[in-house]
Amino acid sequence: MKIVNMTTIILLLIILLPGRVLAADKKPDVIQLHSGPISGKIEDGMRIFTGIPYAAPPTGELRWKPPREIAPWTQVKSATAFSPSCPQPGQSVLALGSGKFSEDCLYMNVWTPAEKPGERLPVMVWIHGGAFNFGSASQPEYDGKHLAEKGVVVVTINYRLGPLGFLVHPLLSRESPQGTSGNYALLDQIAALKWVQKNIAAFGGNPDQVTIFGQSAGSRSVSLLMISPLSTGLFQRAIAESGGPIIGSEYLSVGFNGDMANVAKMGQKLAAKLGCDKSEDALAALRAKSAQEIVTAADCKTDLFDDEALFFAPVFDGWVLPKNPLTAFSGGQQHDVPIIVGSTLNEGTLYLASEKDLTVEKYKTFLKSRFAENSGQAFEMFPALQAKDVAPAIDKLITVAANAQPARLMAQAMERKKSKAYLFHFTRLPNTVMARKLKVHHGAELAYVFGNMKKSDGYNDTDMELSKKMMDYWVNFAKTGNPNGKDLADWPAYESQSDLNLEFGDIIRINKHLYKKEADFIDRMSSYR
Repeated sequence: MKIVNMTTIILLLIILLPGRVLAADKKPDVIQLHSGPISGKIEDGMRIFTGIPYAAPPTGELRWKPPREIAPWTQVKSATAFSPSCPQPGQSVLALGSGKFSEDCLYMNVWTPAEKPGERLPVMVWIHGGAFNFGSASQPEYDGKHLAEKGVVVVTINYRLGPLGFLVHPLLSRESPQGTSGNYALLDQIAALKWVQKNIAAFGGNPDQVTIFGQSAGSRSVSLLMISPLSTGLFQRAIAESGGPIIGSEYLSVGFNGDMANVAKMGQKLAAKLGCDKSEDALAALRAKSAQEIVTAADCKTDLFDDEALFFAPVFDGWVLPKNPLTAFSGGQQHDVPIIVGSTLNEGTLYLASEKDLTVEKYKTFLKSRFAENSGQAFEMFPALQAKDVAPAIDKLITVAANAQPARLMAQAMERKKSKAYLFHFTRLPNTVMARKLKVHHGAELAYVFGNMKKSDGYNDTDMELSKKMMDYWVNFAKTGNPNGKDLADWPAYESQSDLNLEFGDIIRINKHLYKKEADFIDRMSSYR
């Protein structure tokens, strides 16, 4: 009898309190994609779909080819677990999302607050960073829940990395209809944006209101998509955090400049390391190697002082990127869409974290390899008179040359267009373990942009409030192309004459002429202008 009574009580609760009892168990409607049906999950009212395939697995004969359409399916496919991350160095110690790695990695994730397809919410597509060789769409810091709660659909995407995403080789170019190779990862990103155009309405998103945003290599990807003819019409706004149109960055890690002939030598060197260069069919031999063998042979490192390392990143291939980005932006040849672009206070400290025994002589050699006959001028602009000055000097050099100056260049380029640019500088120093060691480091703003921060990690009320406002700026921009809105400090559009930027620090305020002297110097020294 007691059992019957308890059952009755539970049934009454289900009937009388459906919002509370059913919320945890409610399943989202099946979503019909152009390729087939999927189902996700609901957490605290947010509909979440993870591990959605957007292209065919780039394996076997499809390795080092543009992404192909995914094969359609008819049965409902579960989209409740993150896909494997793309192959990359350090897989045994990395824990990115699923903790698994596979060459079959062209998947994306969607967070949507929309309850029905017709809501047409703005869409924000995140392109992760990681020096084009590391990272994943499923990293915990990119969880899109809190940003989506602001009224947008958030998408995060995987794309091929390192030698699997950017290999240039004469034989690959010969088999290509375009007569070129490399930039497979950028083609993945473009394929993902095309998928968004076809499918995002089913998640309640608006395909005519898409913002691409990214940080580090993701930011550089954003700047490159801005100048690729293949991405025309696929997005209406762009946000570039910590980065701009410098590729590989001749001032950052290796002597990589995006030139096809230069990068093809890297591809041939990799083939030789794998023992495939002497094969009768070198491409078949390369494709027969496992992804792990290829990544291991490439041995990618972001070592500031190793100019002989292999480093695979985007190239000026004449197809995806018809022109080098500095020429394109300087000539106003980018897409006419509004942009937010900026940098952090200490962009270089992350790259210096493992460096030891930095001497003035070592620094001068570093400058010589980057600035050649102008290295003396570079030393005067970024001086280090004693060993203790070297790390701060390199930090500032990287901050300006690889981040703040490219951001300013992008903002200046938009003055040739109808669309506006908004320049920012992030200076808030939280009390986190990483910030205590590396200051306002490369990527420090990510927790604020996505709202993924906990007080147990060292964030306090000031950080929480700054995060709320940054998310508001970002979401306002995604909705209207203008970041300004209610209860926010005014953020003026960029103009070269006033040279204003919005500082996200202990307080939010307007500053001007960020690193002007140093950025002007980098402008003059650029090998592409």
